[in-house]
Amino acid sequence: MAEPFYITTAISYPNGRPHIGHAYEAIAADAIARFQRQAGRDVRFQTGTDEHGLKMVQTARERGVDTRALADEMSGHFHDMDNRLNISYDHFIRTVEPDHHEASAALWRAMEAAGDLYLDRYEGWYSVRDEAFYTEAELTETDGVKLSPQGTPVEWTAEETWFFRLSKYEQPLLDHYAANPDFIRPEARRNEVLRFVEGGLTDLSVSRTSFDWGVKVPGSPGHVMYVWVDALANYLTGVDYPARGEAFERYWPADLHLIGKDIVRFHAVYWPAFLMSAGLPLPRQVFGHGFLLHRGEKMSKSLGNVVDPIGLADRYGVDALRYFLLREVSFGQDGSWSAEAIVSRANAELANAFGNLAQRTLSFIAKNLDGALPERGRAADIDGVLIEEVTVACAGFKAAFDDLALNHGIEMWLGGVFACNAYIDAEAPWSLRKTDPERMHAVLRTLVRAIRMLAITILPVVPDAAAKVLDQVGAEDARDHAAVDDDGWYDTLAATDFRIVAPTPVFPRLELPAAEAA
Repeated sequence: MAEPFYITTAISYPNGRPHIGHAYEAIAADAIARFQRQAGRDVRFQTGTDEHGLKMVQTARERGVDTRALADEMSGHFHDMDNRLNISYDHFIRTVEPDHHEASAALWRAMEAAGDLYLDRYEGWYSVRDEAFYTEAELTETDGVKLSPQGTPVEWTAEETWFFRLSKYEQPLLDHYAANPDFIRPEARRNEVLRFVEGGLTDLSVSRTSFDWGVKVPGSPGHVMYVWVDALANYLTGVDYPARGEAFERYWPADLHLIGKDIVRFHAVYWPAFLMSAGLPLPRQVFGHGFLLHRGEKMSKSLGNVVDPIGLADRYGVDALRYFLLREVSFGQDGSWSAEAIVSRANAELANAFGNLAQRTLSFIAKNLDGALPERGRAADIDGVLIEEVTVACAGFKAAFDDLALNHGIEMWLGGVFACNAYIDAEAPWSLRKTDPERMHAVLRTLVRAIRMLAITILPVVPDAAAKVLDQVGAEDARDHAAVDDDGWYDTLAATDFRIVAPTPVFPRLELPAAEAA
């Protein structure tokens, strides 16, 4: 049986429509999930929406609608975004669903049974926007307004609340970090968490009484769970907790929680502490990616630079957008985007480099060989050299993706594309057609093999376009990692009636919209 791999995104808070940051995380997680499927893993990929909490109540009140109606509407926008961006999720979770309430209550009861919950009164600073509590030492002040570390306003809150004995898990957490150095990645996120925990943990307020839109605390009327207890429990809901049946046994603990760097504390401190309390295994890795900036500037509604990812996909194409975001940004660090950068990167590397390589090779075969696959012809050492270069490029891509160095993997793959373009220019099959047909066949055969290898490798990044290239060369079946190194397919396919037809470009050149070019 295939080895399981459970990957999750953070569940998005839908008090507003999705923005490009949401798209970036979904696309990155999808590329990783597709890559692991190619490796033969049994992947379970979960995403969804986190629909409880005070922000949802306030937004619904401002709009004059029922909170559940707002949740249904806004969650639908995130669902539509995932589908439009070709996100291959296995489960889209909504925290308003009954099975999630059951899982959250079961987690609560397990923590209660461990003696880690107690009733007291909370007085302190709370950020509604972050749905987070902060100590006085963490706050800054601007124009008389106290701000959280994220720059969001905080307000003084006082109410009866259940507390979780987070302080009890300070040393167990530090021990876990020491024993599992890759539990938190990248290194900068790990160091931030270590400093926070080493500074001392205080018990955490985990219920609210000032509103009722959330998961009810078992046996405590008037209390709803702190939204992060509820939200983090979604990862267990996705594997049928608390039933602990086949899905739980197979997929838990999660292999990777992929999240934004601003919520690392919740995932790398609170979440493992909750799980320790409940006697459940901890996830294997939490990866906090960076922010996506617009021309180097953080996006916000006040600046008017929040961008609809579906609009970008409609304008530039889904695969071009996916490629740009994964290629442009050093994964784990902040990155920047602009319309000019998308067009430039997509044209130079997709349309001109890989797209043109496939287009001119396959068009030449369709026109001059009546679409028949090239014969072995007269081989030369340079043919083997190219295949070795492409093999190394594809292996580099795989090694980098295994290590979540996504942009580096694409860079390695691109080296194989550039090698093919240098080869076709040097060997010039269009000239060999009259002077040395046997050599022409060998060159074209080498190119078809290389194009197939490169298309299989880049499938996780540009799934639709790469699949079209593979269809054009007759590689309709095996498209996993093992298929990259399988050369027997060529002779098998050549023995059939397969013909390469004149292809249409799979990576059309993009034009910068007039408004962006001005």
